[in-house]
Amino acid sequence: MKLYSTNNHNNRVDFKQAVFQSLPEDKGLYMPLSLKKLDENWMNSIENYSFQEIAKKVTNHLLKDDFSEETINNLIDEVINFPAPLVFLEDDLAVLELFHGPSFAFKDFGARFMSRVMAHYSKKDNQLLDVLVATSGDTGGAVALGFLGVEGTRVTILYPKGKVSPIQELQLTANGKNICAIEIDGTFDDCQALVKQAFLDKDLMRNLNLTSANSINIARLIPQSFYYFEAFAQAKRKGFEKISFVVPSGNFGNITAGILASKLGLEVEQFVAATNANDTVPSFLETENYQPKPSVQTLSNAMDVGNPSNWVRVMEFFEQDVEQLKSKMVSKAYSDVETTNAIVEINQQYNYVACPHTSIAWLATKEYQAKKQDEKELVVFLSTAHPCKFPEVFSKEIRDKIVYPKEVEELKLKQSIKVEMNNDFDELKNWLLGNKNDK
Repeated sequence: MKLYSTNNHNNRVDFKQAVFQSLPEDKGLYMPLSLKKLDENWMNSIENYSFQEIAKKVTNHLLKDDFSEETINNLIDEVINFPAPLVFLEDDLAVLELFHGPSFAFKDFGARFMSRVMAHYSKKDNQLLDVLVATSGDTGGAVALGFLGVEGTRVTILYPKGKVSPIQELQLTANGKNICAIEIDGTFDDCQALVKQAFLDKDLMRNLNLTSANSINIARLIPQSFYYFEAFAQAKRKGFEKISFVVPSGNFGNITAGILASKLGLEVEQFVAATNANDTVPSFLETENYQPKPSVQTLSNAMDVGNPSNWVRVMEFFEQDVEQLKSKMVSKAYSDVETTNAIVEINQQYNYVACPHTSIAWLATKEYQAKKQDEKELVVFLSTAHPCKFPEVFSKEIRDKIVYPKEVEELKLKQSIKVEMNNDFDELKNWLLGNKNDK
């Protein structure tokens, strides 16, 4: 796969360089140079294939020039070993549960895939790989578990002080081994800015084999496209021929992966990007004036992003044409009060416990569902995290219905270890260089 930078279409690299460099020096993001659609006959019979078979097909289609078919198939067998089930709440309404992986969040798909790709390359290069990542909640846990114990890697996770849930913080800080968590006195946007600055710092890039595991990394987006195809396969088995997706959106990597799937041939009627009070994208679609804002803290903390990195990729997929974008995507923002009410309503109507991110997606789903015309169109909203990660947002009645995975109970018994740090790049830089031999 060949890729180019969104800031300079002549800046072209191969897949390996894009994976390890993560962020081009011109501060753009890497995009596929060209995308061919999947075989139409295969798409028309997608319901006959398993999740793993779908993932293998998509990966071989995109990366056949970078890996052997055997390598890809083995990688997928290791990565896609948990389901992404559609749970029907109404005849034409379903929730796509993406929290059945080891960190109980959708980011397991991308983090596990990326860690194996990086490990495959690193074994050949025989050099310590430094993975630097910012998280607003779920990314860090998925990356930590994706890389935990992977030989030849060191993972440093930056997260905002006081702005992740207790379970999320334990998933960041209780791993040990090759995983280190740094609590930044600031917001997620501050953490993300520190990571981006690190990749543009010549001293760090010269002294460390530095790469990122955020959704800016192209290796995160490819596997996230798998479950959009898988959802459609499940929908077809239920007799649906059309599908729309409602995606809780923060850094917009998840919905970008859905758009990637559509560019590969998946017919999607509509994408709906549901956000919280961090409404940069809904405001843009209304005014056509893109104005990033400082992020604000909400109950749906993994979506607390005021300047979503992947938005440049969304615009690139739609050739910077706002009208073309609007024809395939709408976006709506919801408050914490609306989120809390939605949690209660979902539980009352369906006896279903939804995390705050999923509840926001449901709110947008109900608005879209009321307007759609075709009964053969299935509306799917994505559930991005297990509700056990956010017990503090639920009433006792609803909280008592949550079934906690045994891994969460075991996590509570582990020791939390973190580095506390100011929102200061020099402090981070000195720490990275001073601890560069730690594994």
